[in-house]
Amino acid sequence: MRIYTVDTNHLDHVLREELLRANVVINNDVRMYVENYDGPFNDVLKKNIEVAEKLKLPLCQDTGMVEFFVFANPNVVTDKPIEFLLNDIVRKLYRENPFRYSVVEDPLFERKNTFDNTPCIVHIFQTELKTFRIHFLIKGGGSENLTRLFMLNPTIGKQEIINLVVQHISENGAKACPPLKIGIGIGGSAEKAVILSKLALIRKFGERNVDRNYAQLEKELCEKINSLKIGFQGLHAGPTVYDVHIEQMPTHIAVLPVAVSVDCYLCRGGSVEIELSEIECR
Repeated sequence: MRIYTVDTNHLDHVLREELLRANVVINNDVRMYVENYDGPFNDVLKKNIEVAEKLKLPLCQDTGMVEFFVFANPNVVTDKPIEFLLNDIVRKLYRENPFRYSVVEDPLFERKNTFDNTPCIVHIFQTELKTFRIHFLIKGGGSENLTRLFMLNPTIGKQEIINLVVQHISENGAKACPPLKIGIGIGGSAEKAVILSKLALIRKFGERNVDRNYAQLEKELCEKINSLKIGFQGLHAGPTVYDVHIEQMPTHIAVLPVAVSVDCYLCRGGSVEIELSEIECR
């Protein structure tokens, strides 16, 4: 059996750089939309991008909760558990920069701040990759609050799912700083559908589902939601949604889980990929 390891010092460096960039530099896909937007407060949005990048200040005061998606070979070993490594990286980044601490330790009663923006959320997926790949989302409260899980009758059709998602965004989309990026998870179990909807958010604009039926559904949802004309920041000008992505998987014959997750107009996220080093086993 081959055993691999990761240079954790290198991981610390490149991942902190990516997390910093995502918080202070607008991604190029979103930049294009903002630069082409000429509706209300367009000058404020453009100035915000300019100042944040120049002074390394956060693009949004809600610097979010960091959610990681780790794709790792099962034979990878690290000097600390992966969750510990990622929490250390987030802790250092948020303490060293003027970023708000947005995590509370007890979710219901005391709700005391942890004062370092940890713990972060970590999902680990085993793969046969010969690299160590990490995707991340920086999720603000406004966008996270729009997450929904619907346990539907398995006999419903495509149009009913379209109506359900469009209604949800029609009623709530303006609360999450649109234009939005929308991820939809279909299938699996209740909790798996929500994770699928988050995985859908890490895909790039315009990256269609490989299944043509789901790819067509993505396009139809995008058109329907944009026809709502919620627009930039809910001001009824410009697009309501950048794109819609769907991830699907097999499910039980008696259920149809459908989950919806959204990203705000900043779409703060990124990825790093680290080469693995093989360890000699004797």
